[in-house]
Amino acid sequence: MMPRMERERGFTWIEMLVVAGVVALLALMALPGLRDRALRKQVEEGLTLADVAKAGVQAAWAAKGEMPADNAAAGVPPSGKIVGNFVKDVKVEQGAITLTFGNNASKDLEDRHLTLRPAVVPDERAVPIAWICHGSAVPHGMEAHGRDLTDMPDAWLPVACRGHAKP
Repeated sequence: MMPRMERERGFTWIEMLVVAGVVALLALMALPGLRDRALRKQVEEGLTLADVAKAGVQAAWAAKGEMPADNAAAGVPPSGKIVGNFVKDVKVEQGAITLTFGNNASKDLEDRHLTLRPAVVPDERAVPIAWICHGSAVPHGMEAHGRDLTDMPDAWLPVACRGHAKP
């Protein structure tokens, strides 16, 4: 028979504190990933608002063979009128569409920008525009228009926007 003391032995306070410390450390390591995932989700939802401007840019390119200079030339509402839950304006400049985050977006995204640039086959208006998101490479045989004004970390961008553009 075992002595009474060994049978009733449980965890010591030191062992409990070590386990609690390991759990806390693992939780701290997971938090940045969860934050990035939440911000990326807001950016992805905000990107759907760019579709309003994409249609106008495509129509202007097909009709005139040149990129629209601004929202009016693209035939879309003024930048401050294209708003959503996470986006406070959508601006067209030389065909490029820049979303400014705000409204109900995370404070980390406040006043940050994401740009979609149009890539076209030169002198071929019938070919649809390919939209280049931030660091994505321009497809072979196409040329991109407009400036990329994206100013947010890659970790917050959708995967399609994180590719590295060719020099």
